[in-house]
Amino acid sequence: MNTTEEPAGTDTAGPAVRPAVARGGPVSHALCRVARLHRTAAAALLRDLGLYPGQELVMMHLWESGPVIRQSDLVRMLGLDPSTVTKTLQRMEQAGHVRRLPDPADRRAVLVEPSDSGARMLAEVDRAWSTLEQESLAGLDEAEREQLLTLLGRVEANLSAYNAQGP
Repeated sequence: MNTTEEPAGTDTAGPAVRPAVARGGPVSHALCRVARLHRTAAAALLRDLGLYPGQELVMMHLWESGPVIRQSDLVRMLGLDPSTVTKTLQRMEQAGHVRRLPDPADRRAVLVEPSDSGARMLAEVDRAWSTLEQESLAGLDEAEREQLLTLLGRVEANLSAYNAQGP
């Protein structure tokens, strides 16, 4: 099999091997690997809070937006499919992190707010994300961190434009 060795330490199984068929997309392959490892590390840090990766982003938007937000606004802020957000909120509601209620101004709309326990976990989520940031960027100096953030922003803009126009 024709493969290319990647840097060691990419996961506990040992060095990642890039399949030869991925030679046309080495950056895409690296992004996939990094995203998977980042999500795994986030899951470990969030587990004790009773959150799954992605749910902390929902909570961040709820904390930032004020006491109550329309579910449709949350969908827009997260940039996700409405059915994905609905399923996520159902799970979070069952876990006791959020409350969903009908909007008195529009019975078709749903309002979302953090529950009391959801409101209390802000500092813990902030600590988890700070730890994740420190571990993810260990060994990078401030200039490299800024450069990485700039480059990732450009990649995100490229992909957003591509997805908006459709393949």
